[in-house]
Amino acid sequence: MSEFTIYRSTGEHELFKPVSEEQLKSLQSDREPIEVKLDDQHTFQEMDGFGASFTDSSAYLIHQILSEEQREELMIRLFHPRDGIGLSVIRNPMGASDYARTVYSYNDLPEGDTDLSLARFSIAHDEEDVIPLTRKALELNPDLKLFLSPWSAPGWMKTSGSMITGQLKHEYYPVYAEYFAQTIKAYAKHGLPVHAVTPQNEALYEPGHYPGMLMPVEAQADFIKNHLKPAFVSQGIQTKILCYDHNWDEPGYPLTVLEQAGEDVDGVAWHWYGGEASAQTKVYQAFSGKEVHFTEGSGGDWIPPFEQAFSNVMRTGIQILRNYSKSMVLWNMALDENNGPTVPGFGRSTCRGIVQVNQQTGELMYTLDYYALAHFSAFIRPKAVRIESTSSHASISNVAFNNRDGSIAVVLFNDGEESGNIRLKLRDEELLSISMESKSALTILIPSR
Repeated sequence: MSEFTIYRSTGEHELFKPVSEEQLKSLQSDREPIEVKLDDQHTFQEMDGFGASFTDSSAYLIHQILSEEQREELMIRLFHPRDGIGLSVIRNPMGASDYARTVYSYNDLPEGDTDLSLARFSIAHDEEDVIPLTRKALELNPDLKLFLSPWSAPGWMKTSGSMITGQLKHEYYPVYAEYFAQTIKAYAKHGLPVHAVTPQNEALYEPGHYPGMLMPVEAQADFIKNHLKPAFVSQGIQTKILCYDHNWDEPGYPLTVLEQAGEDVDGVAWHWYGGEASAQTKVYQAFSGKEVHFTEGSGGDWIPPFEQAFSNVMRTGIQILRNYSKSMVLWNMALDENNGPTVPGFGRSTCRGIVQVNQQTGELMYTLDYYALAHFSAFIRPKAVRIESTSSHASISNVAFNNRDGSIAVVLFNDGEESGNIRLKLRDEELLSISMESKSALTILIPSR
């Protein structure tokens, strides 16, 4: 009986499958083994966890299209720490995103109306599908943390008069801060504490075909410092505020927000659609007390073949974690056979969900993102602490965490073009010798010693 638990993915037909040390015997070859060394005395960030988003589209598909039996099985496989892959972070949109059946906020008004007291504020929309599923997830995994991010303020607060395009009008900053406070309190009434919010999803992008809102850097710093944080403080709201929530290619934005509103900001949220994960470290080193979170990355048709797509999540996931992130959140929890539903007028969608729910047949399929996430989330548990891990050859991407129970989870990805022999060491003690095929992933759980 092996003392190690090992899961391997080598391609479409072997995804996150348990394997024994015997099955991974070192290749008989004259090639020098690659050493992967772990040092549990050198530690980094503590994990909150891994997850995805209950967009309106995802929640509708899971809650209304799947049968009760399918839904129950899916939720266990997603969130249960033992019987599933233990997802523990959910990032839900506050109102409509691109993946919604309609355009909506929590305070929609007829054209020309305003509601400064938020008398017509309501999260009734979320009470249909999003909240029941989020509550179920929390029930299955009590370590679950909920993040909320708006794609847009209600249209009446904006220069465009619509949830599509435009900026938040300065006179509505205080009302919008109160809108956040009301949202958090409304979720709390459903037994859902909100762990963190971001003021705006993708603040530098102003799409013309789905809800969005431009929020220049000075506007975000001003909104957080002079409105959002004071509203939280005055109402005793403990929810964290993460700035930015956009791509790695513009680290100057979070750096400026942290310079201008630092003490009112808990951390920075990042996406992967541009730049390199090292931007996370650059900002972390400039403001070391601030948390790093990775809040959105979607796979999709733009990375076509299976191998590249799976490799992308593994390779990038390891980089996200090696660059101080406390979370790794992919995008839609579920999409349908047409990568939807999307808001009216969106056009062709190319995103891929964690699962696919076929609206025609009701069939449920787990996508490669589910299995790639599993390599991380099933064994790197909430409150695990990253430890030093190095490889003697650049082709073996690696990251390792010490769990609260003393076990160590190691994720390895062979990004090279050929198989290799791996020698895994903890400090100077050799733990095991195994072979890894090209483009394969391994997660190894080393029991508490």
